[in-house]
Amino acid sequence: MDSYDSSEMTPRERASSRLKDYSIGATPLQKRLESVRKQTTLVSTSHRKKIPECSQLEEDIDPQKVAFLLHKQWTLYSLTPLYQFSYTNLKEYSRLLSAFMIAEKQKGIAVEVGEDFNVKVVFSTLPGVKGTQRDSEAFLVQILSKSQVPSENIKEKVLWTGWFCCLFGDSLLETVTEEFTCLPLFLAHGAESNTTIIGNWFEKTFDCFFCPLSISAFNLSWMAAMWTACKVDGYMATTEFLWAVPCSPQSLDISFAIHPEDAKALWDSVHKTPGEVTQEEVDLFMDCLYSHFYRHFKIHLSATRLVRVSTSVASAHTDGKIKIRCHKYLIGVLAYLTELALLQIE
Repeated sequence: MDSYDSSEMTPRERASSRLKDYSIGATPLQKRLESVRKQTTLVSTSHRKKIPECSQLEEDIDPQKVAFLLHKQWTLYSLTPLYQFSYTNLKEYSRLLSAFMIAEKQKGIAVEVGEDFNVKVVFSTLPGVKGTQRDSEAFLVQILSKSQVPSENIKEKVLWTGWFCCLFGDSLLETVTEEFTCLPLFLAHGAESNTTIIGNWFEKTFDCFFCPLSISAFNLSWMAAMWTACKVDGYMATTEFLWAVPCSPQSLDISFAIHPEDAKALWDSVHKTPGEVTQEEVDLFMDCLYSHFYRHFKIHLSATRLVRVSTSVASAHTDGKIKIRCHKYLIGVLAYLTELALLQIE
């Protein structure tokens, strides 16, 4: 048995000893691992997360709809459960919401339900975008522009898109009755004015509440750690970070890009448990980056605020903006975002 596995050693000491041999022949970024171990006072924690695997339900996903959701910047919201929402009434909801939207834009002018306008709202389900069978079915809401000249060759233009989903939402499902539909994560793409109007309609119709969902620097660190070594179609993108430095009279941003192979080697050195990530691993990964940056630029990034991360899987900003880049990791990204949404509303 390896002498480093002595039962007298703490988890932190065992991890440190395993890293010792790796530093020989490593890149400068990796060599900072051992010194970071000595310079920081990390507290061992049981805080860990399992990395969600691809759901078997994904086989039901419409490839065209999923492709439409990728590579767009979405604004995140948390949403309390919808009261007496019914998937069988989606066509009726489309008619009602279309009328409500036109009335709002016309500032109180009466509008008949079903009256023809140059825009329409369409509801549709997103089968397979769920973590378990218990999760509520995800659905999509779109505002489409209708051409003034009817033609089969002219496609309707999508003016705004929003979608509601819940992945691995058991903690919320166990607390509500069957009258409620739990879809705690809402993502919107398009004019904020449309988001506001549609949000108002949902709140009035289903007695729910929307709230902007920001992503803290703490959670951005987790995203970077979980996704930095992921390959997409055999390609691994550069891992990028952006830190905000508050100063007068204007703010200063610091960007830091890491070669994908260096980032992967660093994470592989830290990450030891397949299928899950621990708080200590995330802390060590980030502290090593801070130490490496200070060594070259004499700037303490730990005194700044992390506001954006970008990986092969997704890019995310602390103001609640996210862009998902890969179908393979869609369920994993949405599962993490659902967790953040649940924490905000519970």
